[in-house]
Amino acid sequence: MSSIRRPTIGVFDSGVGGLTVLRALLNRIPDADYLYFGDTARLPYGSKSAATVAHYAVGAVSYLQDQGAELLVIACNTATALALDEIKAGSHVEVIGVVEPGADAAAHASTKRSVVVIGTEATVASHAYRRALEAKGVAVREKACPLLVPLVEEGWTEHPVTEQVARIYLSEAFSEDSRDADVLLLGCTHYPLLKPLLRRIVPDHISIVDSAESTAQAVARQLQIDPLHTPNDPERRSVPRLKFYATDSAEKFRKMGTRFLGHPVEDVVHADLKE
Repeated sequence: MSSIRRPTIGVFDSGVGGLTVLRALLNRIPDADYLYFGDTARLPYGSKSAATVAHYAVGAVSYLQDQGAELLVIACNTATALALDEIKAGSHVEVIGVVEPGADAAAHASTKRSVVVIGTEATVASHAYRRALEAKGVAVREKACPLLVPLVEEGWTEHPVTEQVARIYLSEAFSEDSRDADVLLLGCTHYPLLKPLLRRIVPDHISIVDSAESTAQAVARQLQIDPLHTPNDPERRSVPRLKFYATDSAEKFRKMGTRFLGHPVEDVVHADLKE
């Protein structure tokens, strides 16, 4: 990608969770610039209808395109599960969601063709991961883990309470017909922060697949297939330019976002999406 200008990648999420996807993108594709949109005023998306989620998501990605996004990553599992087709129809650039790359990586990692998916109530109820994995000939057990997101947002990623909650969820998830499963797929953008804790809980033979990491790989592949050919950038920068948009308090986003991204979140602009 050295001969072409740095691409501008737009990342959309209902809140701060998608920053784990941005973090994976920065590791995998440092020679790009990033615009991140967190619809913090209207989260959670999980309790809303598919039509509402589609309406919000299409508005947000159209805002990102207006700011110069040349490729869109839908980091929100709920929006990917419920509204990916509508988002693609409303976009004039390539759109990559988190479900397909995550399912793809899990299918590749599973020798026993059996995967357990954990996610929020809405993602699990959508059965998006189940459909994607079954299409690849993989047996799936889905488990909603609603308490994990608030615990992560509280900063309790290594707290004994979180460990206890995760143990209960996972013992239920890996019971009965999924005792043979050899992959745990993290179907929520908050869960990568729990990876060290989950690694301690699940048996060694179970691989943990993170849809944030898989999505970053899918974006890297897309850029190789179809690099964004535009005139050379006169400005030779080695550091990505990051800009953040939040529909609620920029200060709150900055504070919590730093934890998810792993380094300071600085340039946060309050975005007002007109209904």
